[in-house]
Amino acid sequence: MALFRQISKRIAYAAALLLAVVILNFLLIHIAPGDIADTIAGDMGGATAEVMAQIRIDYGLDKPFIVQLGLYLWNVLQFNFGYSFFFNTPVTALIAERLPATLLLVFTAQILALVIGIILGVISAKKPHGWLSHFVTLLALFGYSAPVFWTGIMLLIGLSLMVPLFPVAGMVDVTLLDAPLWRQYLDIAHHLFLPALTLASIFLALYSRLCRASMLEVLGSDYIRTARAKGLSERDIIYKHALKNALSPVIILAGLQFSAVVSGAVLVETVFSWPGLGTLALQSILARDTPTILGILFFSALVVIIGNLLTDLALRFIDPRINSK
Repeated sequence: MALFRQISKRIAYAAALLLAVVILNFLLIHIAPGDIADTIAGDMGGATAEVMAQIRIDYGLDKPFIVQLGLYLWNVLQFNFGYSFFFNTPVTALIAERLPATLLLVFTAQILALVIGIILGVISAKKPHGWLSHFVTLLALFGYSAPVFWTGIMLLIGLSLMVPLFPVAGMVDVTLLDAPLWRQYLDIAHHLFLPALTLASIFLALYSRLCRASMLEVLGSDYIRTARAKGLSERDIIYKHALKNALSPVIILAGLQFSAVVSGAVLVETVFSWPGLGTLALQSILARDTPTILGILFFSALVVIIGNLLTDLALRFIDPRINSK
């Protein structure tokens, strides 16, 4: 029951945060220079004063700001984000088409970075002065300092152009649309590998370095020395006692960095022409497609908030002591 109350409280906080983000996004778009009606009229090849007035009426731009905000919030509650004048499609349908690709990329990259980072951190902590420990340090320095778009371009040149092991762009091979499902899933994984590796590179470096430092701290604790004195095997000490306590800082960092993973996906999707929200956001910004931009910002914030909630639940599962707080 206590856990249910804590989860309910987290969900309430998340809903309040999402509401604040929606209002802030709408305010920033509203005060941005330029007139949306001029942009729409420009796509129409120009318009008379009467047509401009009708455009403002159709899009609710003639109403006071507070009325526009209230109508927008009401529509958001119904998951109605308006109509994209650039793509000529309802924004909700447009985002529903692109969101799964972004979720696949973001969660794959985050899981990949966590798993490999923790494995490297644990192995290097077992021999802190060995060559693998120095390799993790160099990996962290390189991964954190290299821009994600540069890493993506280098991987494209090396593994797609010079050595054609992976596709250059896209998510699926159009020649396999009628193939069996397992073949299509393999093809998606083949296209996903380089974008996910690119996005995971910077976070893999962070997680491996933090896990190494956390493991070294835990391995120096009194209860670890007691476990060794009792004759427990080194494997049991590391994986059954030390690792569980060392994971908490890594999980916390993963939650804090989740927003950076989502924002990094925009650049990665652009480099690899991945058909997700990142490429849609770039096209919408260039076209000044305000309804689509607001919809993308909403769903990006929603993904980040859900990711942080899942991180919080994972942390409570790993460290039961948190449940009592």
